Amino acid sequence: MSARVGIVYDYAAENWPSMDLVGDLLVHALLGHAPQFAPERIQPRMPRLLGGWAGGAGHNADRLIGRHVAYPRWLRRHGGGRDLYHVVDHSYAQLVHSLPASRTIVTCHDLDAFRSLLQPERDPRPLWFRAMMKRVLLGLQRAAHVVCDSDTVRDELLRHRLVPESRVTTIALAAHPDFHPGPDADADAYAETLLGPPDAVDILNVGSTAPRKRIGLLLRAAAPVLAEHPRARIVRVGGPLEPEPRRLAEALGIAARIVEVPWVDRPRLAAIYRRAALVVSTSEREGFGLPLVEAMACGAPVLASALGVFREVGGSAVEYVDGDDAAAWSAALDAALTRLADPSARIAARAASLLRAQLYRVDRFAPAITAVYDRVLAEAA
Repeated sequence: MSARVGIVYDYAAENWPSMDLVGDLLVHALLGHAPQFAPERIQPRMPRLLGGWAGGAGHNADRLIGRHVAYPRWLRRHGGGRDLYHVVDHSYAQLVHSLPASRTIVTCHDLDAFRSLLQPERDPRPLWFRAMMKRVLLGLQRAAHVVCDSDTVRDELLRHRLVPESRVTTIALAAHPDFHPGPDADADAYAETLLGPPDAVDILNVGSTAPRKRIGLLLRAAAPVLAEHPRARIVRVGGPLEPEPRRLAEALGIAARIVEVPWVDRPRLAAIYRRAALVVSTSEREGFGLPLVEAMACGAPVLASALGVFREVGGSAVEYVDGDDAAAWSAALDAALTRLADPSARIAARAASLLRAQLYRVDRFAPAITAVYDRVLAEAA
């Protein structure tokens, strides 16, 4: 009989596509490559107590109540009966207190959630917030095992002595099979409806608009490049620009050269990757780099910040830019677009991306995850 594994998702109302992807990836990997485990999705609905009448503040209050009161209560009442549990998001690790900790795994994507505890001078927060995050951290520390997406995050976790080394494993996330270099008639047609014929030179940026993504740096770097490349434009997937970057785009005179795309499903996002002349990530801090993996799996060339974790993920298939100097980024952008205009250079970049993407296949990801599951089950027994 297969062991039942409860895959514990974030609330859908959180609108975190990357965390939904991690859960879906686990389910897909187990169903397709590990018949000894039977994944079961756990994702109750977030209670709507204040959000309906108190606007954004009400939604945030619902998130806090939901994460720290309603979800744990729901798990205690309805979440039992599984042999293992896997919490896909470390910022939900408070749920470990409501699960059998000796049979629960947590995936830790970065340490940003705990920055107010580890580096309070960089992230000053009120006492109530730190107390709340302390409980989340204690949940992570109680888990039977912690899986990190990268050695970069694992090393930081160990450097702060948050979890014993024996209970931490690095398992890089895989590219979901929806991200591939081949055609997809429906998704490709949607992308053309959304973006027009594939004759523009798309500089693609995928992700949230969080400050660490440095959208402003991308805009400042792209402005002179757009002037030199009349067919080029910025395509942003992940929600509209915040007011400050929008004002910056208008001041730079490039607002009309930006196409904003909401979050789309994976096949459609893959079609947008396949159209891109260049995928760019200007992030100053990341725990892994899913857009890099997705872009490479679709055969797209990538230009990224010279972060240790990006080098770990992208290797020699990705080009890197150090620091936050807009002129340096402009030069790298211009050089990349000029070079990739040559069909032979484009073919070589595509081949390098696809070769690197072989490291992030689901059939590599599944055995690594199941090895952790086997170990946790054996230790619990």
